[in-house]
Amino acid sequence: MRPQVLTIAGTDSGGGAGIQADLKTFEERGVYGMSVIVAVTAQNTKGVQGIFPMPVDSIVRQMESIADDFSIAALKTGMLFDAERIEAVVDGIKRFKWRPLVVDPVMIAKGGTHLVAPEAIATIKNKLVPVADVITPNTPEAEVLSEMTIRTDQDREHAARLILKRGAGAVLLKGGHDLVTSETVRDCLVTREQTIWLESKRIDTVHTHGTGCTLSSLITAELAKGHPLEDSVKTAKKLLTRAISESPGIGHGHGPIAHWVLRDEDGERLQS
Repeated sequence: MRPQVLTIAGTDSGGGAGIQADLKTFEERGVYGMSVIVAVTAQNTKGVQGIFPMPVDSIVRQMESIADDFSIAALKTGMLFDAERIEAVVDGIKRFKWRPLVVDPVMIAKGGTHLVAPEAIATIKNKLVPVADVITPNTPEAEVLSEMTIRTDQDREHAARLILKRGAGAVLLKGGHDLVTSETVRDCLVTREQTIWLESKRIDTVHTHGTGCTLSSLITAELAKGHPLEDSVKTAKKLLTRAISESPGIGHGHGPIAHWVLRDEDGERLQS
């Protein structure tokens, strides 16, 4: 049976990030994607023009409908907007025993718009992080979650371990925001047993909208197929680099990546 996966996040009317990016990624990776919409955004490559949160009751009912009819092999969360909605989502994940959970702690859009209420940060730290099997912060997000400044590789590993102490099973601290003059991107995958450094080619482009959503969705899809975390992360990084390099170049701001290349080398959707 094709693995069934779930994204709990906000939409992107421009199609490059959020729920839309997640479902595109799931389809290309040969898993069946479903969604729980937490907020609707008016958004394009130039930025976010509006955020319209869904009523909490509607979020709960969406989760109940999914749980009543499907067997979730893996799930991810993205933009959850505020403390009330984060708590509702966490309660549902616990109630329905959905695992493994990939948490993309979305906080700020590329254009600078805050996608989560400032008062919700404590809820992310204390409620969402502890239920994550893997959390995928970029450096600014990791600085918020670890409450420290990150400048060096030693800082990165230390910050990841501080996030682990909050209860996460593993931390993938992404390096795309760091040392933009470097020819490589260094990500740090930290578990309680080991630290693994992963490098990929840095591509000089502004077309990186939705990369965080897509990376976490790729990892979710691979975990749903039963692949180990390290292998899932390596596959996700390889495919994401390819998708960035073949960006369609549309829009007048931070354009989207090419989700249609997230397949095997022969261009076929991978099956479980």
